[in-house]
Amino acid sequence: MPLSRLSKLLSCRHPWCKRLLALICLLGAVPAQAADNVIRYYPSGSIYTYRWALLKLALDHVEKVDHHHYELVPLNDKVTQWRAEQLLSTGKVDVLAFAPNAQREQLLQPVRMDILKGIIGYRVFFVRKDDLPIFKGMTPQQFRAGVRLGLNSQWADYLIMKNNGYEVQPSIGYESLFEMLAAGRFDAFPRGLNEVGSEMKEQLPRYPGLTLEKSKAVYFPFPVYFWVSKENKPLARRVLQGLKMAERDGSFKELFLRSHADALRLLAENGWQTTPINNTELPPGNARPDTSWWWKRR
Repeated sequence: MPLSRLSKLLSCRHPWCKRLLALICLLGAVPAQAADNVIRYYPSGSIYTYRWALLKLALDHVEKVDHHHYELVPLNDKVTQWRAEQLLSTGKVDVLAFAPNAQREQLLQPVRMDILKGIIGYRVFFVRKDDLPIFKGMTPQQFRAGVRLGLNSQWADYLIMKNNGYEVQPSIGYESLFEMLAAGRFDAFPRGLNEVGSEMKEQLPRYPGLTLEKSKAVYFPFPVYFWVSKENKPLARRVLQGLKMAERDGSFKELFLRSHADALRLLAENGWQTTPINNTELPPGNARPDTSWWWKRR
């Protein structure tokens, strides 16, 4: 409601004006100015903490220029990626952090800067402890032909792994995949190098028969972007401006290295035999990630 009309309501003593004002307050119209400063994001959870710390860093950089402050608020509901895209399109979520695919690029507006520098495309595997000797003796070809992977069927890596010749057991959910691996429903659960540190602390204590396999890894180019609705181009420009500012002053790299210290330690400690594969789901026009901050590809 325009401020001029709202001020008239506030000064009006007629009973109907008071009732209308009470209804407006109930519906939340009065604090609309504050709501404009809220950015709702998805997904949330410990494995995504870095993504939203980076978004805050970018917004803080732009705030120093125009003094426009934003509050970041997570969407705590557990929804599928497809549902999250619908929520963003309808304005119930403001920013997503996902990899690009053809459908997403048609529906949403990407902030086309890779926020994870490709580290999530470096995949290592949770397996059952009893199977460790089998994996250690496998060649990459034997691994591809003889190991059944478990993945959420809505995740991009499900099709990537399947299209590269791996046998994949589809599922829905995230935490249930650890339970399925422990129960022998499949042989290995591929995870991004940046994800396994927190998962070893949070998930493996619940499944003492599981462990991180330390001889085999797969790499595919897998950029991750922030996404906004196609109608919210000002927010897209703001986020991109902040990311570029943080990259120029080094704070982007500093946050990346600090947030991924556990992952980089694992990479240094373990001589993973790394098999490069194609990202069959990466649409044309997306640059391959620059991994030089954390890994020198041979």
